[in-house]
Amino acid sequence: MKLHELSPAQATKDCKRIGRGNGSGNGKTAGKGHKGQNARSGGGVRIGFEGGQTSLMRRMPKRGFNNIIFATKYAIVNVSDLNRFKDGTVVDAELLKAASLINKEYDGVKILGNGELTSKVTVKAAKFSQSAIEKIEKAGGKTEVM
Repeated sequence: MKLHELSPAQATKDCKRIGRGNGSGNGKTAGKGHKGQNARSGGGVRIGFEGGQTSLMRRMPKRGFNNIIFATKYAIVNVSDLNRFKDGTVVDAELLKAASLINKEYDGVKILGNGELTSKVTVKAAKFSQSAIEKIEKAGGKTEVM
């Protein structure tokens, strides 16, 4: 086998070459029909559009309460992630951000009880799960709600 005999794997399909002659079958209007909105560049309608008729999405009754805009969002850290800190360290949001355990604080930091903790650390956070409190205190650390 020589270098000029190599060919790439046929994983990709050749693109549809529209508007060409020689029996491609996609000449003239290039498979778009005659004029109209869908024949135009950037044409077409948005998802759910029904030709000006009130769309089904708007006709259906809205039920229930949605708190997504006003919901409290916490940056989540597991207890097992706190093992990287030495004994006696006071772990707060700034230290977690510096250690790249969280990107943003959002409305506060919440500590969850996933994993095991071996180091004695004092953790300051907005919220703790019950299992996280138990594991931190079992390891000899303290929890402080900010």
